[in-house]
Parts: sequence; structure tokens; C-alpha cells
Amino acid sequence: MLMTRLKENKHFLILSYYLVIFLLYNYTEKVVKPEYIMYSKLDDYIPFVKEMVIPYLFWYMYIIIALIYLGFNSKEDFYKLSGFMFVGMTICFFLYLLFPNGQNLRPTILENDFFSNIIKSIYASDTPTNCAPSMHVLDSIAVHAAVVKCKKLKNRKIIKRISAIIMVLIIASTVMIKQHSIIDVLYGTMLSLIIYWAIYKVKVQEYFSSKKLVYINDTNK
Repeated sequence: MLMTRLKENKHFLILSYYLVIFLLYNYTEKVVKPEYIMYSKLDDYIPFVKEMVIPYLFWYMYIIIALIYLGFNSKEDFYKLSGFMFVGMTICFFLYLLFPNGQNLRPTILENDFFSNIIKSIYASDTPTNCAPSMHVLDSIAVHAAVVKCKKLKNRKIIKRISAIIMVLIIASTVMIKQHSIIDVLYGTMLSLIIYWAIYKVKVQEYFSSKKLVYINDTNK
């Protein structure tokens, strides 16, 4: 029984790639010294809203909920979401190394209320480097794309609308708690669109799957 369940859910092993993401994050945090400061005049018109730290942190739950649901209900969509995020985040880390960037948008927070203290903790643990493209933006778009494309959620319009609202709030939160410049959001969106095109339009994973089947058939002749 246990072995059967393990075989049925072995696709969850792909999430072990998060270890690579963790190592890349720590490495880039230590070695990247910003040479390019991300800033646009539009950033000056975006208000600092401390309450937006809630959707910013909900990003983690948004990803976890999507991976768990798809992992148990649609392996195909689970693999697409995992591939979208892992490929995207890996590209982000290499871009951080090639084009070391950061931002100087963070305000001095003097208040000691609940929201302010959370933001101060984020500022203390996460340096204002490796900003563009924004991985918060990339992963949020990846999750929403997976929700929209999931066949099992085809007629669940409410879920799709809720997902869209969450995605927009998370993206907005990145600039409203001054973790990112609007430029980071733009680059994150552009990278997301490229990966979306590769996964959902070109369907590169199906191309490689077909090549693998051809190889297996040839070796069995």
C-alpha cells in the first residue's frame, strides 16, 4: 500500500530542485555586488503601503497550495508549473550574476506596529540586491497560468478569478512595500511571457517527450 502510494506520487520528487534554488539564492546573496540600480520615475509615484506585506508573504502559500492541488489532481499541470518556476528562477539567478543589480527604494521605517515590524524583518534578512527580474512576479504569473490552464479547473471561474486577484495583489505588493522597482516587475513579466510561450504554446516538454519515445523505440528494434 505504502509503495503504491509512493509510486503514484513520485512526481513530487521534482520539488527537490528547491534545494538548488536555495543554494543559488544564498550564493547570489553573498557574491552579487550591485552595478546597476533599478529605478524609474514611476517608482516615486507608487505609495509605500505597509499592509501590502500580507499579499507579499502570501506568495509562499499561493505556490504551495497550487503545487499540492496540481500534484494530487493533475500531474501534467504540476510538471508544467514546476518547470515554469524552476526554469524561470534559475534564469533569474544567472541574470543576477551577469547583470548584478539592486535598488535603493526602501524607506526608513520608524513605526513599531505589526506590519512595520514584519517589513523591517524582511529588510533585515533580504538584501536589496538581485531584484530584476522579480521572482515574486515570475512565480505568481506561473501559478495563475497553471490555474487557468488546468483542465480540472476549466469550469471553476470563481477559483480563476480569486487566483487572478491574488496574483495582482502579490505583484503590486512587491513595489508597494518597496522590495522592487517597477522595472523589476516589467522584466519579471517579460521573462514569464517567454516561458509561458515555451510551455503552453510551443509545448517544448511534449517535443522532448516525443524525442525520448522515438529513442526508446529505436533502441528496442
